[in-house]
Formats: sequence, C-alpha cells, structure tokens
Amino acid sequence: MRRHLSKFFHYPIGFNLSNSFPLKCDVSSFCAANSIRQGLFGGHLNECATRALATTSCASVSEDLPKDNSVSDMLVDSFGRLHTYLRISVTERCNLRCQYCMPAEGVELTPSPQILTKTEILRLANLFVSSGVTKIRLTGGEPTVRKDIEDICLELSNLKGLRTLSMTTNGIALTRKLPRLKDCGLTSLNISVDTLVPAKFEFMTRRRGHEKVMNSINAAIDLGFNPVKVNCVVMRGFNDDEICDFVELTRDKPIDIRFIEFMPFDGNVWNVKKLVPYSEMLDTVMKQFPSLKRDQDHPTDTAKNFTIDGHEGRVSFITSMTEHFCAGCNRLRLLTDGNFKVCLFGPSEVSLRDPLRCGAEDHELREIIGATVKKKKASHVGMFDIAKTANRPMIHIGG
Repeated sequence: MRRHLSKFFHYPIGFNLSNSFPLKCDVSSFCAANSIRQGLFGGHLNECATRALATTSCASVSEDLPKDNSVSDMLVDSFGRLHTYLRISVTERCNLRCQYCMPAEGVELTPSPQILTKTEILRLANLFVSSGVTKIRLTGGEPTVRKDIEDICLELSNLKGLRTLSMTTNGIALTRKLPRLKDCGLTSLNISVDTLVPAKFEFMTRRRGHEKVMNSINAAIDLGFNPVKVNCVVMRGFNDDEICDFVELTRDKPIDIRFIEFMPFDGNVWNVKKLVPYSEMLDTVMKQFPSLKRDQDHPTDTAKNFTIDGHEGRVSFITSMTEHFCAGCNRLRLLTDGNFKVCLFGPSEVSLRDPLRCGAEDHELREIIGATVKKKKASHVGMFDIAKTANRPMIHIGG
C-alpha cells in the first residue's frame, strides 16, 4: 500500500517527499494504483494515506484555525502558518518576453493536454477555498491571453468563502477586457511595468506596448479599482534612476507602486550586482520625499508599505532577497500544469493534476495537499543559494 500511495506524487525536479518513497512516478502507475484502491481497499485509503503521509510532528497551529475544523488543518504547516492565499497560474503563454522572467532563447511550453482545464482549475480551487483559502490570485504567463479567463473569474468569484479575486497582468490586453473581468468578479489588480520610458520598456520586454500598459493603469482607476497596484522590478543600471518618477505616480492617483527586489530564477541571468536592496531604494525615496512614513502592515503582508503626505496612493517595497518575510508567509501556488508548490523559491513540486485525472476523490487530494504543506520549510535558503538551486523560469511558475 505504501508503494501504491507514492504514485500520487510527481517530482519534476527530484523532490523526495519521504526517504522511503521513490523519486519518480507516472500516470499509468497511479491509475493502476487507483484501480487497486477501488477494488481492494475500499474506504481504507484515507486511513492508510494519513498514516503514510503524516509528518512526525506539528508545531503550534495558527490561532486563526477553527478548533473544530479538521479540514482546514491541510492548510497549516509544521510551523503553525495558516495558508489562506492561493496563486493560480492559468497559462504559460505571454505577449511579452521580459528579461527577468523568460530566458533569451525562450522556454518550452507545456503541451496543451497537460495544462489544467477550466473544470480542473475550478475543482482544485474549490478544495482550497472550502478548506480556508480566502484569496486567489490569477497569474501566468499573462492570464489575459487565456481565452476562457472571464469564465474562470466568474466561477471562481462564486465560490463560497472566497473574499478576494486578484490578477497580476502586464496590462497589454487589459484595457478592453477589464470591464468584463470586473463584471465577472475580479476585485483587485496588480499591473507590471518596470520603466516609464518607452524605449527602455521595449528593451526589457523585447516587445512594444508601453502606452497600452499605461492606458490599462488609467482604465483600472477609472473603473474604480482602488488601489491599483503597480509592480516594478528594480534593476541596477536599468531603471534604478526612475524610482522617484514612479513615486510621483502616487501623488494624484490611487496607485500603490510596489518596488520589487530583483530575484533569481532559471534563465534570467541574475547577478547580485543588478540587485538594488530595499535599504538603498528606501533611502532614495526618503531623500526626495521626506514625509514618507511606514504603515502598520499585516503579519502576512509581502510588502513593507509607506505613505507620503499629500499623496493619494502609497509606496511599497517587496524585499524577498534582503529582508525575507517567510515567517508570515500564507501563500501557496498551483502551476499551469497542475503542479503544487508551497514556496516560490523552493524546487519541490507535487502533481495534483495526475491523481485528479486518475479519479482521486476530494479527501485524497486534500491528503496530498496537506502532506505537501506540512513539508514547507521555515524560510527560503537565501539569495545566493537560491541562485544556485535548480528551479523553473518565472514564466513556468507564475508571477
């Protein structure tokens, strides 16, 4: 039974869930195991799976977890962190080719039959929301290039218990799609743009379209999104001279400009010399905007948030490299191919698609999710070790 149970898992980068489990599995083996389960084990898989997959100990459980809700325990890791935020990558395709996201030679896209269908996305999302997830963010690639993105938004927004449905987008095709997306339940937006100079935009993204992105930001404001979060990856020698220009966007508009430290991923040629640390960015802003003051952040916030006297918007810093926020991490990731990832910077992944397609029941999928969450580490290994660790390009993981 222990051997059959291991077939629920997929290890694309050599993740060893347990020293006694094999490192490889395939769909046919899982299906065979599932057939045996149905024919021989009846309802005993739940008990067997729990014994085989349970971690040896669980530290303090989050105080936010209802004491009588055993299902929600699947979202609590061994450090007591309750994960209520799920990021779902709906496509690996993108209409830009940003240098920090995609290798210069491009990437091999996952074949279409291996991509989660809308029905599969909704079933897995419902499992997470019914277990305590309150926020879902749709990412990519570029989520607006997926043809059924409006339908996905509409059905996700109707999940009981979901409070926030967000999207991270590059804004290229957003202006014409945004009214319908809002009608379908989209409640918040992050729009990525790394320069206010069109020529630099074309250099970074290997495409034109700067004006379309800026129009999308204004369209989002006009439609009542407040704030509109603008993501800016800061890189030395490219856009670090524009930091204060970005801050000026917050003066008269409800824009939250979010400066992001440059992070290493496969193929993006990360170099610490390109990294502009949070402390340096903060110093740059304070010199020109001395009234900058820190907000009271929520323990699960990824950003350090600030306001400036007289500005309608605010300024934030995402300091993943120099001052990580792993202790308050409440985020999980579902990738386009159905792999489940508990840490952006960790190489470990487990397939939810394969067992789902081979007939796994909801309680069995919950056991896989819970066992994987329990394996989440206390923090990432640090930027220099991350740079040496095999991981996927950002476009495969989801922004």
